[in-house]
Formats: sequence, structure tokens, C-alpha cells
Amino acid sequence: MLAGKKILIGMTGGIAAYKVPELVRLLVQANAKVRVVMTKGALAFVTPLTMQTISMHPVSTDTFDLTTEATIGHIELADWADLFVIAPATANVIAKLTLGIADDLLTTIALACKAKLLIAPAMNVNMWNHVTVQNNIAILVQRNVSIIGPCIGELACQWIGFGRMATPDDIFKRSSQLLLPKHDLKGLHILVTAGPTHEAIDPFRYITNRSSGKMGFALADAAVKRGALVTLISGPVSLQTPLGATRIDIQSCNELQEAVLKAAEHADVIVMAAAVSDYRPKIFSSAKLKKNSLGQTPTIDLKENPDILGGLQSMQWKKKKPFIVGFAAETEHIEEYAKKKYEEKGCDLIVANPINEEHAGFQTDTNRVYLVYKQGNAIQGSWLPLLSKQEVADHILDKISECT
Repeated sequence: MLAGKKILIGMTGGIAAYKVPELVRLLVQANAKVRVVMTKGALAFVTPLTMQTISMHPVSTDTFDLTTEATIGHIELADWADLFVIAPATANVIAKLTLGIADDLLTTIALACKAKLLIAPAMNVNMWNHVTVQNNIAILVQRNVSIIGPCIGELACQWIGFGRMATPDDIFKRSSQLLLPKHDLKGLHILVTAGPTHEAIDPFRYITNRSSGKMGFALADAAVKRGALVTLISGPVSLQTPLGATRIDIQSCNELQEAVLKAAEHADVIVMAAAVSDYRPKIFSSAKLKKNSLGQTPTIDLKENPDILGGLQSMQWKKKKPFIVGFAAETEHIEEYAKKKYEEKGCDLIVANPINEEHAGFQTDTNRVYLVYKQGNAIQGSWLPLLSKQEVADHILDKISECT
């Protein structure tokens, strides 16, 4: 499957290093060409002989090795790779990557390498949650570095939480995705809504929210690249239409509802990522509302907007009911509210995100989401770590692909 692909594995000094030989074995079995570079810390957990035997290539460990550096080995490896995978990625190496520090062979190669970079963090849960580590991850994501994991579970230090390195199988799959474009959604018509709505008070003012539309546009873009026919219905945003998507612009909730109902009959999947205003003014003033000369504060009576997502549940479909994805922007009790919305709205998947967290929610290029879906007869929930919105989009589409 990966015949001819050149993958450089960077190993750092974490206990999860014991899993990396299995990752290398999977890549070699898929006919990839694999080279390994190890830090001094990694040598304390796995021997170079082990990695050399499995990869069938010499292992690089020293920036100043006279043999390899006769041909400027660190640049040769950087130029050779199609993909650079750092696993495990400790908090230390993540900080070095963020700051551009090149004080060993691995970080020197990373600074010189133009290939795609995939890192698999592994550390104590408190280290992972530390604001410095999270800020560093956010910076790397903004630089288009792909992040996989960490996963939640019992850690070597006996703490339980995020910190376990992603499994070798998952890292292998993510590596394959980065190297081989997927067309698993070919033939599907996917309808995506994105951005805010504007509910007019008068010709000058409106009620809205902070949605930038970035998550919905990332979903539309990723779906097109994976072969889907995409209709994108967008509220007022300043984003370019993804190449290949058909875009319909709307302003209000009522306009969005009309556009969704019209396009829904032809859709196999409906992704309701738009942030719809819950209320609108009962009366629209055709003239600009003026300040009261007596200093009295004007009152604007509101009425509830239609529940577009909930309304899809009661539609009479002419063909098979589409796979419906709902979004939930929350500030507290994320898991509880997401599961409640899943049950009430009749969705097949709910994507909830904490909009009050730094680097997540509205107007950011990154996101951290909680997915709710049915597995067998049970409702399941799982968190994704902080990722770029493009990578979150791919995770959501992976789940859609599994279920359609």
C-alpha cells in the first residue's frame, strides 16, 4: 500500500518508545521505506539494533557521526523523507519544535525537513494539560503539523487521563492518510452548513454570534478532497469557497431553513455546522432605530427561530434518510449536553465543542471536540485532542464514512 513512500521515524525518550518497533513493522509490511533517528533519551528504552533489524536500515543517533556526516547526513535524511513521524513526542521535543531549537540530530532534521510532519505526543496528563504544552501544540497545528493523540487511559505514572501515545495501528493509518489521498466519499452528496446567521433589527443592526465559519468550510473542503459532491450553505463570512464545492449564501435563520430543506432531499449526509441565532426580533424596523430623546432604553421583543436541526427528524424523506450531523457549542457540562442533544434531535452524530476554551470554538484555526454516536445499541462519546480544524474535519468525515 505504501510502496515507494519514504518515512522517517523520530524516537524520543519516553516510555511509549517501546511501541514504536511495532509501528515500524507495520510500515515495512506495507512496503514503505523506513529510516529511524533516535535521541539519547530514546536509547534508554529501545536499542538501535532493534530498530535497525526491523527497519532494515542503519539507525541514526548522533549529529556529529563522522560516517553519516561525511555526506551531511542530517540534511540527506531531511531531503529523503516524504513523511517525518515523531513518536513518542515528549513535552520537551514539542517545545523544541515550537521554538526551532536544533540541539540534537532529531530536532536538526525537523528544522531542515520540508516533508509532512506527524507527531504522536505521549506524557503525563498534567504535563499534557499544562498551558505551555497546549500553547505549543496550538502553534504547531497552525503551522500545519499533524497531531495524533494522545489517548485517554491509565498512564505509566499511574495517573489516568490524556497522555497515552496513539496506538501503532492508528499512527500507521494516519501516516497512510497523509501520504495517500482518500476517495472514500466518492458518490456521496454532502450538504454542509457553516457560519453565523444575521437576524436584522433594522437596516443597520442585527443579532448574531461569533462564528467564523472555519469549521464548516474545513468540512466542505475535506469532503470535496475525499470525492464527495458538496453543497455549502453559508452565513455571512469572509472565507474563500472550497474549490469544487457549490456555495449558497444566506443571511437569516429563515433563509438557512429554506435553503437546507431545498437541498436536503438530494443529500446523503447533512452536516449542520452553522451557528444559528436562537432568536430574532419580532418586528423588523424599516428605519434605523434612534436614541430616545428622553433617555429611555428601547425594548426589542424577540421570538424563537425555527429549530432546523430538530425539524429534519420529522421530515418525510422521498429516499433513504440522510446521515445527520449536529453541532453543539457549549460552555459547560459538554458531555452531558452533547448526549442530551443527540437524543433529542435524532442525529446520527453530534460534535460538541467548548467555546470558552482557549484555542477551541469560534474564530480559531484549532478545535477540541467531543463526538457522540451510537455503537451497537449503546450511545458512545469520545474526545478528540486539540487539532487543526482541517484535521477535526477529517476525523468527523472518518466517522461518517464508517457509518454510511
